[in-house]
Amino acid sequence: MRGYLVANYTINNPETYQKYVEAVMPVIAKYSGKLIIGDFELKKLEGSPNQGIVVVEFENVETAERFYNSPEYSENKHFRLSSTEGWVTIVKEFVPPKH
Repeated sequence: MRGYLVANYTINNPETYQKYVEAVMPVIAKYSGKLIIGDFELKKLEGSPNQGIVVVEFENVETAERFYNSPEYSENKHFRLSSTEGWVTIVKEFVPPKH
C-alpha cells in the first residue's frame, strides 16, 4: 500500500525555499519517491488552506517515514522550516473495501 508525504504550506522566503527544493529532490529520488503534486497556485474552494500543496508518493508508509527521518532529509529540513508556515504529514493510500 503506497504512502504519501503531504505538505500544505505558505512560502515566506522563496530564496531559502529554493535551497530546500534543490537539496531535497535527490533525497526523494534516493528513497524512490515521486513528486506527484507541487502546486502553489491553488484554487481555494473551501476552508483556509495555505498557499500550496506538495504530495510525494512512496512505495509504502514505512519508506515515507524512512525518507522523512533520514539523515539526508534532516540536514536540509531547516530550509523548509525557516522559509514556510504550514504542516507536513504522512498518509497511506486509500483502498476501497471490496463488496
